[in-house]
Amino acid sequence: MTSLAYTLTDSATMFRRQLRHIQRYPSLTGMLIGMPVVLLLLFVYVFGETLGAGLPGGGGDRSAYINYLVPGLLLFAAAGAAQGTAISMAMDMTEGIIDRFRTMAISRASVLTGHVLGSLLQTMLCMAVLLGVALAIGFRPTATPLEWLAAAGVLLAAGFALTWLSVALGLVSDSVETASNTPMFLILLPFLGSGFVPTDTMPTVLRWFADYQPFTPITETLRGLLLGSEIGASALISLAWCAVISLLSYLWAKRAFRRRAAR
Repeated sequence: MTSLAYTLTDSATMFRRQLRHIQRYPSLTGMLIGMPVVLLLLFVYVFGETLGAGLPGGGGDRSAYINYLVPGLLLFAAAGAAQGTAISMAMDMTEGIIDRFRTMAISRASVLTGHVLGSLLQTMLCMAVLLGVALAIGFRPTATPLEWLAAAGVLLAAGFALTWLSVALGLVSDSVETASNTPMFLILLPFLGSGFVPTDTMPTVLRWFADYQPFTPITETLRGLLLGSEIGASALISLAWCAVISLLSYLWAKRAFRRRAAR
């Protein structure tokens, strides 16, 4: 077998290991799914009428607000799943299993790849459940099959970028407790963007930050694909953000893993 074949085989083994972890710790997956679902119900049924009235054009109601809210909450679900990824990575680095892997004839890259694939699957599961609940309570997208496919691609790209970033954050954390807190800033970004309210309702400084942070163009791209609103340059900006975050996070994670494994 070639080195590439060995790497792919070892990565598949590590991926199965991550799936076993997900099965053995269902409470973590339940928490990652439950939080965005609770926020969906809270914002729709408690704040929906009020926030819907403030949507562009005025005269919105709860049904209009749920359509506005869901794209941002999908990204919130992806950001929330990053916390579980960082915790899982930190557990491996602090509990000695990496030292055992170093004594085995396996590809070093497969350890990170297994985490990324397992966490990405968990992230997509969280978003799928959230979308199912949203459809059940009134979310009514107008997307064509091609637009649904494009939206899934955007979510996959965003999830991939956030997963690599959370792996890097878990690697540089000295403990599991630190790893559980480090990704918290990712959870705040959907609130500080266009995920929950239009950015033009924000104060000037906050609006500037909201318009130029990565979650806003991704949210607007999803909103345009699913609901037919104008996308403009948001799609290209979103893909650029995802590519940059993925590349830099991969390089950061690779360097951090080598440094930690060499100790």
